[in-house]
Amino acid sequence: MQIEHGVFLDLETLDRGDLDLSPLKHALPHWTFHDYTTPAQVAERIRDAQVVITNKVVLDRQALFAAPRLKLVCLAATGTNNVDLAAAAERGIVVCNVRDYATASVVQHVFALILALTVRLDAYQRDVREGRWHASRQFCILDHPIRELAGRRLGIIGHGVLGRATADAARAFGLEVLVAESLRDDPSQPGRLPLDDVLADADIISLHCPLTPRTERLMNAERLARMKPDALLINTARGAVVDNQALAQALREKRLGGAGIDVLEQEPPPADHPLLAGDIPNLIVTPHVAWAAVEARQRMVDALARNIAGFVTGDIINQVNG
Repeated sequence: MQIEHGVFLDLETLDRGDLDLSPLKHALPHWTFHDYTTPAQVAERIRDAQVVITNKVVLDRQALFAAPRLKLVCLAATGTNNVDLAAAAERGIVVCNVRDYATASVVQHVFALILALTVRLDAYQRDVREGRWHASRQFCILDHPIRELAGRRLGIIGHGVLGRATADAARAFGLEVLVAESLRDDPSQPGRLPLDDVLADADIISLHCPLTPRTERLMNAERLARMKPDALLINTARGAVVDNQALAQALREKRLGGAGIDVLEQEPPPADHPLLAGDIPNLIVTPHVAWAAVEARQRMVDALARNIAGFVTGDIINQVNG
């Protein structure tokens, strides 16, 4: 198949000048790279493309049907919600994603959040910056209780690639791992525990489940109330899996020990998002960067190039719409 022209709609979401783009550039003779694309620019930018790469730019039915030469859409992500898969199939457009490229990056971010919350890193750093250590009459400050991870329990909700990798790392810290029952429709698996039991017994809950109608606001006020009052909640999955208003309230009322959140239901979030308030104790919010280690992003570039090469040779990989 003669494929020559590719368009990347939002390269800025992947590369800030720190990646080797040569595998991608060598995959096709001609490329157009856009750092950012608005909804109004999509149709014009993909009109003559045979291959389109998008991370977060939406390709809806109207856009797909307005691109007569389009043969392949490559998602610079695992999620597929920004592409109308049915419309793509109707048009004969193959859609491929990239999988399992950021496992190490996500796992280390999960534990960065867990460790920072457990040793109260932010609070002690603030004490030092504000001169409290300098003014102390003792050699150390003990104002913020520190816990050890060893001997505590980590509850995993979502036991796919990321959940399993997080569980493996947890055991190295001496944590006991509790795996919650599947939230999909598949049958129960050995070793899985009822969700409510995991919430009640775990000292830390780490979310790794996809966003589905069943998991939307899974961690609502009722389920947050089932957790121990000193437990931690870590979310590197999807923002809407948590009722973030209820989480903010639980933290303020000290009904939860802390939270580390890397994803919100709207990104970028509005300035008045409930978790962006400055008065919430023991909360760390990071801007959806758990996946973003330079090595993980380079693996993404390499995988996109492989997806394109496979399509050109007829050996399609990672197709999600057929």
